[in-house]
Amino acid sequence: MELDSLYQEVILDHYKHPQNKGLTSEFSAQVHHVNTSCGDEITLNVTIKDRKISGISWDGQGCSISQASVSILSELLMDKTLEEAEVITQSFSNLMASKGTSAGDPEVLEDAVAFAGVSKFPSRVKCALLGWMAFKDAAVQSQGEMK
Repeated sequence: MELDSLYQEVILDHYKHPQNKGLTSEFSAQVHHVNTSCGDEITLNVTIKDRKISGISWDGQGCSISQASVSILSELLMDKTLEEAEVITQSFSNLMASKGTSAGDPEVLEDAVAFAGVSKFPSRVKCALLGWMAFKDAAVQSQGEMK
């Protein structure tokens, strides 16, 4: 199976079977982000205790890219420290800024490397980053700091 096809399958699987979808009633911070260029929306709840992410839940609507991306994020960042999450989110941001020149580091990004091909399409990068930007904002709200 070609790598691009495998990545498309990963994205479609997370879109059809989203992880951690459904907002929890307890959280440290809640944010709502909208991609004004296409209308995709994400509401993200984050629970952080002692600088460790103990809960991520979300709800939203939009394209397969935005919804799958936040699903992958919710799995990838769970039980990570804020410092580990910062490394991962920066790595994903770098991947999205690469314009298709980077494959991403699977050791850091795991399934999120599936979005490497998306980075070739500037109009879709905002979709992929929607949940990640929401997470960064929620982490800042929760802790008052995250670089």
